[in-house]
Amino acid sequence: MAHHIHHRPSLVDGVIENVKEALKRGRWAVGERLPVEAELAGEFGVSRNTVREAVRVLAHTGMLETRQGAGTFVRAIHDAGDTLREVERARLRDQLEVRQLLETDAARLAALRRSAADLAAMHSALAARDAAGDDVEARIEHDERFHLAVVKAAHNAALTTLYRYFAHSVVHTIEQTERNRHLPEPSHAEHQALLSVIEARDADAAERNARAMLEPSLNALSDSPE
Repeated sequence: MAHHIHHRPSLVDGVIENVKEALKRGRWAVGERLPVEAELAGEFGVSRNTVREAVRVLAHTGMLETRQGAGTFVRAIHDAGDTLREVERARLRDQLEVRQLLETDAARLAALRRSAADLAAMHSALAARDAAGDDVEARIEHDERFHLAVVKAAHNAALTTLYRYFAHSVVHTIEQTERNRHLPEPSHAEHQALLSVIEARDADAAERNARAMLEPSLNALSDSPE
């Protein structure tokens, strides 16, 4: 019996991979109901318990959804975790480009939607960034705080979540690259200018400034083979 239990995890993993593969091939569409446990168990040559466990894992990752008394339905074709791991493996330039897209749109929205509290958060982060002087770690920390404050001022929870992920991913990638990448750093004046146009509610200028801030880094990466 113990022997059987020892093998269960790999059987469960096998069913998980089979179901993921079937979803990728489009066998079941989003919103469609999966065959009953007994049928899947027969198809994959495993017990109904193994199928149930696999379905539980896939429900946890958000790909499937079990509705009481109605069955199991497809919620998503892709596993969000796998998707984010692919992002981590993307080239630094690609990640930075997405960060630029997010920051640019966030800056435009921030100019339209920012509150007094949002502006206070930006001012405080920028002052701290300036005061950090030659303390690179402190400067990076307050720089991130400033950009996050701009994104939060867009008042879009999904945008903030995506941005946090990409900002972390970019920092992580730069740390991962063996040779120390000194990407061009936007000046204090550029940050100050972005804050001023957000404060002035000038959405077009905010968008332009935000895009221009990351342009030198993107150009530097375009020239270097990765």
